[in-house]
Amino acid sequence: MSPFTRSRQLSDPTEGGAEPDDDTAAKDPAGERPEAGKPEAEPDTGVETEPGTEPETVTETEPDAAEEPAPDTAPKDEPDTAVETSPDTAVDAGQDPAPDPDTAPGPGSDGPPGALKPGWFGWRRRYPRAARGVSMGTTVLAGALVLFALLVPNQVEKIEFASFVRIPAEGVLLAGLLLALPPKARRITAVVMGAFLGLVTILKFVDMGFYQILARPFDLVLDWILIENGTDFLRETFGRTGQVLAVTGVIVLFVAVLVLTTLSVVRLTELMVRHRPVAARTTLILGTAWITCMTLGLQIGTVPIATKGNAEFLGNRVEQVRAGLKDARVFEKQAAVDAFAKTPPDQLLTGLRGKDVLFTFIESYGRVAIDDPAMAQQTDAVLKEGTGRLKAAGFESRSGWLQSPVTGAGSWLAHSTFLSGLWIKNQQRYRNLTTSDRMTLTNYFGKTGAWRTVGIVPGVRRAWPEGKYFGLDHIYDSEHLGYHGPYFSWTPVPDQFSMEAFQRLEHGKKDREPIMAEIILASSHNPWSPIARMIDWDDLGDGSVFHRIKKEGTNPTEVWKDPEKVRTEYRRAIEYSIRSLTEWVERYGDEDTVLVFLGDHQPVPTVTAGDTGKDVPITIVAKDKKVLDRVAGWNWTDGLKPAANAPRWGMDKFRDRFMTAYGPQG
Repeated sequence: MSPFTRSRQLSDPTEGGAEPDDDTAAKDPAGERPEAGKPEAEPDTGVETEPGTEPETVTETEPDAAEEPAPDTAPKDEPDTAVETSPDTAVDAGQDPAPDPDTAPGPGSDGPPGALKPGWFGWRRRYPRAARGVSMGTTVLAGALVLFALLVPNQVEKIEFASFVRIPAEGVLLAGLLLALPPKARRITAVVMGAFLGLVTILKFVDMGFYQILARPFDLVLDWILIENGTDFLRETFGRTGQVLAVTGVIVLFVAVLVLTTLSVVRLTELMVRHRPVAARTTLILGTAWITCMTLGLQIGTVPIATKGNAEFLGNRVEQVRAGLKDARVFEKQAAVDAFAKTPPDQLLTGLRGKDVLFTFIESYGRVAIDDPAMAQQTDAVLKEGTGRLKAAGFESRSGWLQSPVTGAGSWLAHSTFLSGLWIKNQQRYRNLTTSDRMTLTNYFGKTGAWRTVGIVPGVRRAWPEGKYFGLDHIYDSEHLGYHGPYFSWTPVPDQFSMEAFQRLEHGKKDREPIMAEIILASSHNPWSPIARMIDWDDLGDGSVFHRIKKEGTNPTEVWKDPEKVRTEYRRAIEYSIRSLTEWVERYGDEDTVLVFLGDHQPVPTVTAGDTGKDVPITIVAKDKKVLDRVAGWNWTDGLKPAANAPRWGMDKFRDRFMTAYGPQG
């Protein structure tokens, strides 16, 4: 074996060198391959050896070795124990530094070990400083995205600066896990956890939307059908183009979040592995800080510094799924109980025989329209005016409060709760109800045989198979009211025209039987822009007059840029609906008219300004004093405006109380 070695190789095992194995020694006694283009030199052993014996290894390195040092090696007159260090960390003598993916040559690279990879079409090699800046910037953005995903709340109202300077327990635990795993398992875990973090972030975004509309989180079991309803609402409000753009934007956003969070976690994992000692110390420090802050309850304002928000978020979702899966069995038991199921038809609703009974829902007519200081004065004036005009026409009224099962949207859930006497709080319950034999208020009117039952539902513009469940003899949807005017955003038919159509199609007919009508007034449906205004009833015609009125209205795109404008338009829409109804009673009502009108739910949080209450007003109007005497025990407020302390019931309680009050014992 030659006593000469490469000038950069350490031959002493105590200094970090290693003896070559037999195969390597046999192929290259000098411990290296000759450089390309140079003739192989005869090894000069300098000693004789016995056949079959191995010469003693010489550990001293000659400073004048024949091999010329590479440009980045130490000069020949420097000690050959010197080793290169990476830009980030120094390594022990004899150990190869961990390759930097940004600088290490890739497969097939002919660059020196310290050169940048020729990626980005050679741009990285030509502009190394800029490439390093981009690489550092990408890493910073990856860290920011992961931190955002870990800390972002699922409600817009809770997003503040303090939310993003917390210590997430899940992030600390994930970092420790990734550092502890072997390479292959670490890579798989990084990809899986990155994708999972992206899915959690997407779910938080969906929650934000649901809280903005329904004041509750998305239900993973029961709410998927609402996505279709949401896209329909976009099309009807902003047109087909607006719907396509909105849906496309949401899909692109969700895919981008999923992909970017996965790539970010992978990139940060590689960074931690390259700087394992620093990463391990940082993880330990953060873990200790989290425990300390959690123990002491340290906060920034009202926001705790130590958080386990994602764990709680996912725990709540698991519990929500379990409850959703059990809810069908609970609802089935509740639906089986009906106090009037065995009551003979001739003993049902005897106190209303011969009367026209109108159950009328005003879309989004919630307590906020009456109690909110920004709306109270104007709404109060409209209610007082309506009370006075009805009283002048001989009508009296009583008002109270009901608690709706929903807020913001989901009108059909409120309607079915009111009519069925069951708490219909989700789509699963609604499906189970409408496929059951549970009797509703409208069914019981029909069961008596004493009323013709009809529905005025201008918001329905396509097949509505559930309508048969409610036992209505005839349903007039938006296509069968004789309206030839424009849509007002989502609203197909203005309320004043809907009431006039009811008069023309049913109530105004001669020699007819008593009518029980379910009427749904839609002008106060979100987005409340543009809205119609009251005109002379004789000028309604076929509705063409509303083309001019719509042009005078506001643009929903502009209105929704300002929450105060939204609240103003909401108030005006409620005022229009109330006037449409009260003027109809004043104009067409008689001794046999009984009107029950109510809101179905509170409006969206943009209008309620954070109020999570679900109360809605309800009013009974009648000219026959005996009708109101039967509900005197309810202690409702005189007039169209319920007092703040008026009785408040769950909406599911109304059916049985109403049928009891107007039954034989009422």
